[in-house]
Amino acid sequence: MRLRFLGKNGSKVGDCPTLFATDRDTYLVLGWKTPTPETIEIPHLLLGFAEPDTFIGAAMTDTGRGTFTLTGRPITEPDTLDQLTMESYETAIEVPKNRRAFYGGTEED
Repeated sequence: MRLRFLGKNGSKVGDCPTLFATDRDTYLVLGWKTPTPETIEIPHLLLGFAEPDTFIGAAMTDTGRGTFTLTGRPITEPDTLDQLTMESYETAIEVPKNRRAFYGGTEED
């Protein structure tokens, strides 16, 4: 999987948390580990790096402390992991990239 860096926020150590676009039209999200391997924690502000007119297509739970938890496919492929710099308390998941749909009409002049 090829990764394209979009942005990082929330830590002064390593590259975490970080948002990447993939060549599979998904997002790879690097965040803080939780007790569940497929769930990570990220700061709210990381979502601001999503590509225009897209969003992370995974359910997120607000922790109430400025972060979300989200669940996706754990990254285990060595070639993808080799592209990442992670601390022992960090991990990465792949989540869907969804396109925004705009509904409704525009105001006519």
